[in-house]
Amino acid sequence: MIYKLCKQVIESGNYEYQSMLMKLDVYLLANRIKPEEYTELKSLMDAA
Repeated sequence: MIYKLCKQVIESGNYEYQSMLMKLDVYLLANRIKPEEYTELKSLMDAA
């Protein structure tokens, strides 16, 4: 669920890069998202 929400926010473009990156880091460390999901979401952010 967190993955889907983060993806929607990133695709909308309505976020601040460093803030979202910090959230993704926390979600990864807390095992709320998988490493491959983290990589995908970060790639989406970097492509924007």
